[in-house]
Amino acid sequence: MAYRAELTAGPGEQRLRRGRPVGNRAAFVAAYAIAMAWVEAAVVFDLRVLIDRIVPYQSNPLPMVPILGEVELVREAATLVMLWAVGRLAGATSRARWAYSALAFGVWDIAYYLFLHRMTGWPGSLWDWDVLFLIPLPWWGPVAAPLSLSVLLILGGSLVVFGESEGGRVWPGAASLRLATCGAVGALALFLWPALQSLSDGQAAVRAALPARFPWELFGLAWLAMAAPVVELAMQATRKWRAEERRQTEGV
Repeated sequence: MAYRAELTAGPGEQRLRRGRPVGNRAAFVAAYAIAMAWVEAAVVFDLRVLIDRIVPYQSNPLPMVPILGEVELVREAATLVMLWAVGRLAGATSRARWAYSALAFGVWDIAYYLFLHRMTGWPGSLWDWDVLFLIPLPWWGPVAAPLSLSVLLILGGSLVVFGESEGGRVWPGAASLRLATCGAVGALALFLWPALQSLSDGQAAVRAALPARFPWELFGLAWLAMAAPVVELAMQATRKWRAEERRQTEGV
């Protein structure tokens, strides 16, 4: 059983903790996310068959069957809690916990669409529209949009997790985090825009609203802003690996 140095809750303190190598932890988190994605896809498949909405891009994608809407909203919230919780359990530091949660969410999202395609034949392409979430209003976007964000989550989470396993702090700076926050707010506004446009006309209009065109130009800018921490993490990791190579070379 390997030992490794990890930061404790106390500032500036370190201790040796007996634990699984980081690769094993990441593999278990990914396995959990993939299994959870199958469950999620199966539930969505059953639900769409029940309400005759295999293809979500149609008016009223979730008809207000008694209690069905409330149950679906709580299920979505529970999914987010489960992905957050597995990160909390896997990580030993606050940074690692957030990183594992990001890794879990990214793997879950990609696997979910793969499984849903296997079960239903939908999505037929990355450009098919989907209702991404229902909290607090329906989020609309082509499948490629959330998948591109999931790639960022996997890359960023992996860089933090594996970077910290080598010792030292691996975390983006305040500037890139602020930029990513602005990008996330912008992307969220784009996903919610069809529902927001119909909000003044009541809930029935919100459920019936369908987007006509996705603003890829604006989303691309938001995506680049959210990619800033990932780029910074990659640069930090590259510097650490090069420094380690130099130390090993000089030691020889």
